[in-house]
Amino acid sequence: RGVDRDETVLTVTGTGRAEATPDQALFTAGLSSIAGDAQAASARNAETMNKITAALGRLNIPERDIQTRNLSVNRIDYGANKGRYEASNSVAVRVRDTRRVSEAIAAVTAAGANIVSGPNLSVADPEKANLGAYGLAFKAARAKADAYAAANLRVTRVLSIRDGGQGGYMPQMAEMDARMVAPPPVVAVQAEQGPPMMAGTNANIVTVRVDFALAAK
Repeated sequence: RGVDRDETVLTVTGTGRAEATPDQALFTAGLSSIAGDAQAASARNAETMNKITAALGRLNIPERDIQTRNLSVNRIDYGANKGRYEASNSVAVRVRDTRRVSEAIAAVTAAGANIVSGPNLSVADPEKANLGAYGLAFKAARAKADAYAAANLRVTRVLSIRDGGQGGYMPQMAEMDARMVAPPPVVAVQAEQGPPMMAGTNANIVTVRVDFALAAK
């Protein structure tokens, strides 16, 4: 493995944390309508969904950032609306400026959306955001190696470095209760103004595995 006769190999793992401010948001907006027959329910939904997509267009959100996620019509077989039909539509919307998320939510609800879920705030280029964390991960691995070698050895060189990838996503505040970091439920929204949006920061953990050569001091 490239070690000399008087050397030994030490393999250690280091971790690094990268924090970045989200620069995009994804939320879903949709509508659920009930009518006496499937055609009427579908027509009502289609009319309102056209208004919703038009409202997003007026905010200069391009079609490539709007994707249909659900389109269904079902007969209701229980409750007060038994025998009627429910039509549901929803679209996923990507907003590439987190400062405009609240405005977008307000626009779709004003256009008739009665179901809104999200937003999910993320970084568009996570690899770029993680570059600094890999440097920190290597430094952590080297510190471990120096600690192991402290007794009567010294680190002579690096034999290999292996990318361990992302070790997992961390919420912006580690002390948050599990119920707070769970994905938000789908909720009915009736609002003329969208709620305030706080971008905060996202954090990722990356890992590296490093083989060091150690020799006697």
